[in-house]
Amino acid sequence: MLTDIYEVHKALFEDGAQTVLRAQENRYRVVEILKGNIVSNSRRESKGISARVGKNGLFGFASIAECSDEAAKKVLKAASENVKLLARHVGGNEIILPPSYGTGRVPTNCDIVDTQQKRIIDACRKVDDHIARKYPDLDSRVVYYSEDSQDRIIYTSDACDGHLVTPRCYIYVYMSLKTKDGNPVELFKALGGFGSFDDNFSDVEQYYPDLEELYKKVKDKAEGVYAEAGYKTVVLGGMMGGMLAHEAVGHTVEADLVMGGSVAGPNLGKRVASDLVSLVDFAHTYNGERAPLPVYMDDEGIKAEDAVLIKDGILTGYMNNRETAERYKMKPAGNARGWSFSDEPLIRMRNTCVLPGKNTVEELIESVEDGYYLIDSGNGQADLTGEFMFGVTCGYEIKNGKLGRALLDTTVSGIAFEMLKTVDMVSNEVEWSSSGFCGKKQQMAVGMGGPHMRCKIMIGGR
Repeated sequence: MLTDIYEVHKALFEDGAQTVLRAQENRYRVVEILKGNIVSNSRRESKGISARVGKNGLFGFASIAECSDEAAKKVLKAASENVKLLARHVGGNEIILPPSYGTGRVPTNCDIVDTQQKRIIDACRKVDDHIARKYPDLDSRVVYYSEDSQDRIIYTSDACDGHLVTPRCYIYVYMSLKTKDGNPVELFKALGGFGSFDDNFSDVEQYYPDLEELYKKVKDKAEGVYAEAGYKTVVLGGMMGGMLAHEAVGHTVEADLVMGGSVAGPNLGKRVASDLVSLVDFAHTYNGERAPLPVYMDDEGIKAEDAVLIKDGILTGYMNNRETAERYKMKPAGNARGWSFSDEPLIRMRNTCVLPGKNTVEELIESVEDGYYLIDSGNGQADLTGEFMFGVTCGYEIKNGKLGRALLDTTVSGIAFEMLKTVDMVSNEVEWSSSGFCGKKQQMAVGMGGPHMRCKIMIGGR
């Protein structure tokens, strides 16, 4: 935890300037076991202070890898000097931010509990030993523990102050087999989530059913077939839908990318999906429970609220920081976040999710005569036109409303706003994932999810 030495009097803030002072510590823990052998075992931390000072619509930023009152004075001075330097080289037409959208203090949401590395290793070994005993026919197995936790204290001149803690830890399990042709196939499962080690891994046996499911899927895949290429009716699993929501839609409605020419710019207020599709970037609560990666306040001091992006198929809003919110006459909802103390906050997603519908997953599958059930994506890319291509690592045929053979790796592609218009059934359950990173200029932990959706999509073949 950051301690009281980072308490900085606001008397240090310059009169008439909009100031954000952030002290932050990031912790990283890694253990990797490959076929019973430890190949990675590391712990590290980074911490420091940054300041962002705004005057007359311009902003200066500075950071220092030190946490002390003296360091705070240095970065405040440097940020002020940077904005003065910028003012000598930039013309008019800058956005002048209005007074804050709310002030006060956001209380600490939880603590980061450090765990002895030996306990982490022991938990990973227990998982690996179980896999080795239960599934001896695997060609390879990897157990990879990753923990990345952020602890930040934020002081502002005209917005909220707060102490925000974001602990996250996962065990990623990879299983590999070979097809009858000798080609390797692999699947992985992420176990864990928000919280410290004991919140997720005090009893790793709770995840044994997940390992059994993963093993079954990789066995199916080893006997799988290639998809038939073409424009097909598919059922997208929650994780596939979540990936599309994040990559192909979410980035296009980040206001800084709208300014850069994304497809969302001319489509605000227009239909971009069927009326069964609504998309929300949740701040910290979903359906009365904590969201996978809760954000209670962003790094500009804005208290976090949900951002409604698509409602009943109509594009209704963007994700903003304070500057773009003023530009587009919207209310900022707490989307400005930086990964480390030295990163200036960018507009980032938090927990982006398509809202559930009324059908069951079984009803979606039963409704497909000849198509595919696409479950997981290993990677993908999309551009500001909404055009996307994603790899499909896990999927099955659907024949006459029943699941058939597993699929070998394939791809799907299309234009997001066109594909979403073909959605004609949405399941009543939501799947979440918070195990990955978004790589927009700087990495950022994000949550994404969604229900199953029936739609049409272009799928690759062999």
